[in-house]
Amino acid sequence: MSQQDNIAATQRFGELVNTGKLDGFAEVVAPNSVDHDPAPGQVNGPQGFTMFFTMMRSAFPDLHIDVEHMVADEDNVSFAYTITGTHQGEFMDIAPTGKQIKVRGMQIGRFENGLMVERWGSSDELGLLKQLGASVTV
Repeated sequence: MSQQDNIAATQRFGELVNTGKLDGFAEVVAPNSVDHDPAPGQVNGPQGFTMFFTMMRSAFPDLHIDVEHMVADEDNVSFAYTITGTHQGEFMDIAPTGKQIKVRGMQIGRFENGLMVERWGSSDELGLLKQLGASVTV
């Protein structure tokens, strides 16, 4: 597959998250895909992303990912993003606050045959918790 196919798969992944049509991850994520930065309890493959984003969209029903900058080569797509949403459901034992969040992050996806087979990423989790008013100790 080409660099453009991998970019299209990455864009489709974002579309699935933004629309909440999470059952579509199998279209863009390989069954044995490994997330090198998984959420607690997240399993490999499309089902892991479905579980994670189901939890996120339950806490932030209007969850939206905006890609700020993207770079790609033949096998990898990297991007910086901003996540926004409104805290309307429980998140990490924090009751809904109604607060708006805005969090930045970065991701690298490696692709084979147009499907993501590996993912590395990092979001400002501490910043998210602070925006919700959580008492955070390091």
